[in-house]
Amino acid sequence: MTIGKGSDSIFKGTFPQLVAVLAGSLVAFSDGMQYGWSAPVLPILLAPDSPIKVTKFEGEWLENCVMVGAFCGLWMTMYLVDKIGRKRSILLASFASLIIWVVMAVSPRVEYLLVARALSGAVGNTAFVATPMYIAEIADQRIRGFLSSLIYLMMLFGILLIYAVAPFVPFYVHCVIGAGLVITELIIFPFMPESPYFLIYKDKPEEAKKALMRLREKGANIDKELEDIKAAIARQKEERGKFQDLFLVPSNLKAMMIMLFLNSAQHFSSISVLLMNIHTILAAGGTVYMEPSTSGILFAALMLAAASISSVFMDRFGRRSLLISSSIATGVCLMVLAVFFTMKHSGYETTSASWIPIACVMVYAIVFKFGLGLVPIVLTAELFPAKMKAYGMTLADGCYVIASILSLIIYQRLGDSFGLEYPFYVFSVCCFVTAAFTYFVIPETKGKSLEQIQMILKGQRSVDESNT
Repeated sequence: MTIGKGSDSIFKGTFPQLVAVLAGSLVAFSDGMQYGWSAPVLPILLAPDSPIKVTKFEGEWLENCVMVGAFCGLWMTMYLVDKIGRKRSILLASFASLIIWVVMAVSPRVEYLLVARALSGAVGNTAFVATPMYIAEIADQRIRGFLSSLIYLMMLFGILLIYAVAPFVPFYVHCVIGAGLVITELIIFPFMPESPYFLIYKDKPEEAKKALMRLREKGANIDKELEDIKAAIARQKEERGKFQDLFLVPSNLKAMMIMLFLNSAQHFSSISVLLMNIHTILAAGGTVYMEPSTSGILFAALMLAAASISSVFMDRFGRRSLLISSSIATGVCLMVLAVFFTMKHSGYETTSASWIPIACVMVYAIVFKFGLGLVPIVLTAELFPAKMKAYGMTLADGCYVIASILSLIIYQRLGDSFGLEYPFYVFSVCCFVTAAFTYFVIPETKGKSLEQIQMILKGQRSVDESNT
C-alpha cells in the first residue's frame, strides 16, 4: 500500500480506533511471551544451576499444560464475552495475566509454575476470543482487516521478546517485563469505549452512540451507523441464539466449518511443531550456519516482519488472495524440507546442501505469516453474527488448541517411527488442501460490513453491495 492519497482515504479519522486496539492488545503481547516461553526457558530450568529444580518429565508438562489450560478455559470464555462484555473480559484476562507473571517470578517450586502455565492457557483463550470480537465490532470496515491483525502482531512481538530476552537475563526478569505490559493495559484500556455492537445487544443505545462518537472522526454519520447496527442486531436477535444453532442454521454452519478448517490448517501447516522444535529440526538437518538461540530469534523476527507487511496489505488485496498464495508457498517450503530429509536418510551426501533446512524454515516464517498465519484470526471475528460470536469463536479457538496438540503428536509419532520427512510430507499436503479449500469455499470479506458478510454467507446480496 502506498503512502499518499489512497492511504489517507483509508486511515483518515481512525486514530481513536487504533489507540483502543493497541491498548486492548497488550494482553496478546503477554500471551505471546507465554506461548514462546518453553523454547528459551526450559533449557535454563533443566540446567544444573537452575533457579527451580525441574525434571525432564515436569519440563514436558510445563510445555503441554498451556494447551490443556486453554482447552479447559473454553466454556468460561464463551460465558464471559456475552455476559460481562468484550471490554471487561479483556480487562479480566489482563488482571489474571498480571497475577500469573507475579506467581512465576516468585515461584519456589515447579508446582507453582505448572499451575501458572495452565492458567495462562485459559487466560490466553479468553484474550484471543474477546479481543478479536472487540476489534471487529469497533473498527471501520475500511481498515478492519488491518486492525484485526494487530492482535496477532502483538503476540509475535511477545514471542520475539521472550526468545531475545529470556536466555540472557535472570529468570525473574522476563516475568517483570510481562507484568509491566499487562499493568500498562490495566491503566489505559479502562478508558476505552465498549463495543457498540455489544451495547446495542444489551439495549444501551445511548452508550453505544457515545462509544461511536469517540471511535469515529468528526463529521461521520454516527446516526446512520447506529441504525445499521441496530438493524443488524435486531435481525440477529430474531434468529435463535443457542449453541445448537451453529449446526442448524446454514450460514452459521458455513462460518463454523470455515473457521474449524482454517484453525486446524494453521497447525497442520506445522507452526507449533517449528516453534517448539526448531532447534532439533535444524540440528537433524546438519546445519552449521547458525546457533540455536540465533535461529529462534531470526525465525520470530521474520514472522513478525511478514505479519506486519501482511496486515497493511490485507485491506488492499483481500483475505482470499493472501491466504491462497501463503498456503501454496508454505506447502512448497515444507515439501522441499521433506525431500531434503528423504535424501539424507536415503544415504545421499547432503553436507554441502545443509543450508537447505535453515533456508526452508526461514522462508516458511515469511510466507506462513504473510497469510495462513494471520488471515484466520481476522476471519474468525468477521464471519459469525453477533448472537453466535461467543459460541463460534470459542469453538474455533478450541479447535485451534486441539489441532496444535494433534500436530505435535503427528510430528512425534511419524518422526520417531519413520523419519522426519514423513510429518513434513503430511503438513505440506495439508497446505495445498488449504489453498484449494480457500479458493472454492471461503468468501472475500474485504471492504464488507459485518452485516454484508452475513448476507453473503446466507447466499444473499445486501442492498449496499448490490448498488456497488
